Amino acid sequence: MRILLIILLTSFSWAIDFDIYFTGQTFRFDYYHNGTAAEEHISFDQIRLEGLWPGSRIQLIDDTNLGKYYIEVIDLTSAEIIYSRGFCSIYGEWETTSDARAGNWGTFHESLRFPEPKSIVKLQLYKRNAKMKFKEIFSFEINPMDFRIKRSKPEKRYKTRNIMINGEPATKVDILLLGDGYTKLDAGKFRSDTRRMLKALFATEPFISRKEDFNIRSIKVHSPEPGISNPRNNIWKNNTLGTSYNTFDSDRYVLSFDNQTIREIAAQAPYDVLVILINDDKYGGGGIFNLYSTVAVDTEPAEYVMVHELGHSFGGLGDEYYSSTVAYENYNPKGVEPWDPNITALLEPGQLKWGNLVEPGTPLPTPWDKAVFDSARVNYSFNDFKLSLTGTTSADTMNARFRALKKATESVLQANQYFGKVGAFEGAGYEAEGLYRPEIDCIMFSRNPDHFCRVCQAAIVRMIDFYTK
Repeated sequence: MRILLIILLTSFSWAIDFDIYFTGQTFRFDYYHNGTAAEEHISFDQIRLEGLWPGSRIQLIDDTNLGKYYIEVIDLTSAEIIYSRGFCSIYGEWETTSDARAGNWGTFHESLRFPEPKSIVKLQLYKRNAKMKFKEIFSFEINPMDFRIKRSKPEKRYKTRNIMINGEPATKVDILLLGDGYTKLDAGKFRSDTRRMLKALFATEPFISRKEDFNIRSIKVHSPEPGISNPRNNIWKNNTLGTSYNTFDSDRYVLSFDNQTIREIAAQAPYDVLVILINDDKYGGGGIFNLYSTVAVDTEPAEYVMVHELGHSFGGLGDEYYSSTVAYENYNPKGVEPWDPNITALLEPGQLKWGNLVEPGTPLPTPWDKAVFDSARVNYSFNDFKLSLTGTTSADTMNARFRALKKATESVLQANQYFGKVGAFEGAGYEAEGLYRPEIDCIMFSRNPDHFCRVCQAAIVRMIDFYTK
């Protein structure tokens, strides 16, 4: 009995009582993140009051160890950490590009959201160093009574629609879908695209089994003209959220640098997860952990992209492929363990982060016919990128190439001895050597399967639990 009491008291000492420290509303800390690969600066923009806090009122401290960055909110009276969260950012990707390494400056507007505190707090921002350890890079004191905090209600410019509501925001994962490149005449198309993307998501585990743990809402954002910009092909569109192809000179990477517009519109509804549907027929998308994901809906692989990119933005999953062209350079430093739950450097095979899912007798690293796979796909990979650079590749041509690539590689992967087994297969995180993925194939590796591997499923389940328990 005495041992049990000690355990209960210890657990209680780490619990954060939401009502003691927070009002129940949401603060948004807006700032500018700028620099090069060699230096980094953060400058304050504003603090914005949003609506009711949509996140958990119990899971306030983040113990997942995910993300390149990490924030803590510290109550100055008690010196207690009352909120924390890991995340990634556009700047965090920018600094790994050749432009940043050449000394060119990038400036990006970013936001951190957390419950509105009742008393003065300190916000501390941390970043992983070369050894993947968090080091403080910025701090800022916030007095919730400061008259400069923007407290006007967010403008309700567009209609919010409840698509699937299973409970209060605090106990569910709240996904908010926004549309970009849809005109006022495209309202029916946006609804249809939303249904199709959600159908694909909830046909995939673990989203199938945990469907009741989600709330889904949408905001149909109007743009003056259809589609989004494609700068490399000299296509420029006036789309409200500012999404564009060619992010960081990566042809099919779709992000927006207009963070403030996105945040102001999204503030109309409670959300934990943002998804931006792109009204365009060029293959593309993107996803950044705890920021948002994007998907161009009028392409043949759109449903796959929807699920894959949500794996990034919600599950914190890393890309498991290694042969597609990306803008990053040395994205995962050699000799250190990546934070991604589905990628490992296998520095200590006996301490593999997903070792509990590996069957006895499975060798680590796990052999597979990597050379055969590379041979089967190399021509498609090169030609797709080369043709997309010229701007001559139509959507139909790209879709045909994707189908041919799947046909050429699917049987090669399935013929491996350890196909369907969890192990450590070399080739992941944009690196052909030195990084390993959990299974031979997965939604995070190729467009072939319609499912996440078991390690990725477990990582997503962990995030669902984080928001709902």
